[in-house]
Amino acid sequence: MKKLFQTLLPSLLLTGATASAAQELHIYNWSDYIAEDTIENFEKATGIDVVYDVYDANEVMEAKLLAGRSGYDLIFPTARPFAERHIKADLYQPLDKSQLEGLDNLDPVIMKSLASIDADNAHLVPYMWGSSGIGYNVEKVREVLGDDMPKDTWRLLFDPEIVAKLASCGVTLMDDPTEVLVAANIYRGANADDFSKAGIAGASETVAAVRPHIRYFHSSQYINDLANGDICVAHGYSGDVLQARDRAAEAGNGVEIAYAVPSEGALVWTDVMAIPADAPNPGPAHAFINYLLKPDVIAPITDYVAYANANRAATELVDEEIRNDPGIYPPANTQAKLQETPTPSEREIRALNRSWTRVKTGQ
Repeated sequence: MKKLFQTLLPSLLLTGATASAAQELHIYNWSDYIAEDTIENFEKATGIDVVYDVYDANEVMEAKLLAGRSGYDLIFPTARPFAERHIKADLYQPLDKSQLEGLDNLDPVIMKSLASIDADNAHLVPYMWGSSGIGYNVEKVREVLGDDMPKDTWRLLFDPEIVAKLASCGVTLMDDPTEVLVAANIYRGANADDFSKAGIAGASETVAAVRPHIRYFHSSQYINDLANGDICVAHGYSGDVLQARDRAAEAGNGVEIAYAVPSEGALVWTDVMAIPADAPNPGPAHAFINYLLKPDVIAPITDYVAYANANRAATELVDEEIRNDPGIYPPANTQAKLQETPTPSEREIRALNRSWTRVKTGQ
């Protein structure tokens, strides 16, 4: 029946974006980063078949993009530093905004921020945004450190004496040199964008000092491990930690997870949608972006993934508990602590990666 429908209707109009019913769309996105029914609903609305692959680190996605001919039509990189340097390298094709409706609903503050790395917002459409901070098991951390120890501090991840105590219940760091080393710099009072030789060395020494007490480095495994009570402290993205909190609550396993923006400061980020320069199917890619620009489509995704979206018109449609959660839509005093992720140069990236490899391997 579907084949007959496709024969009779070779194309259809999706709110301003035309897409062939026979076409495919290859998407490469973060794991656990879309609602369970989004893809199915899009396929039903357009007749476009979606092939959906996931990654858990920007570096994995970037490696495929740089190799060329990835086969992907739409990717979801973090704006800084990844999308910023991809634009400089001409790795994205400009958006055809005539195929996109609802751009006016996007948060002007976020759009202005993106315009500083993407002139005229020519290549990027914001998807979700949030912060990176600390996820922790309330009961286990209390048992180890007591009630008086503050939880909104990077000391839970970078103070050797404290991390040694928490090692028994499990401490993890993200497998991301920029995120971790910048956080270490913030913890030790250095500038977040200090990628000098001394700055990288200082941050690396801070992480190396706790390395013996870190259970693992990973940028998504901590979601399930926090929810299951297998670890007690994780460096993670706000929405991931809150997903872990919700999974624990649904499981009824007695695990209580909380998220904290460190008082010393933390990074704020925006993940964006972009079409690779060599994308085989840019038309369906535009159709999917256009679909996600619909407030009634993006709001349920925020409900599911526990990240704030960039669509102001969608906020009132987001579940009240989600939109009033300060970990997802932080209040002004929390936002004042947040800093945009700095962008290292190519030389600095190589230095970061070399130092990161030594830290992770303990050499």
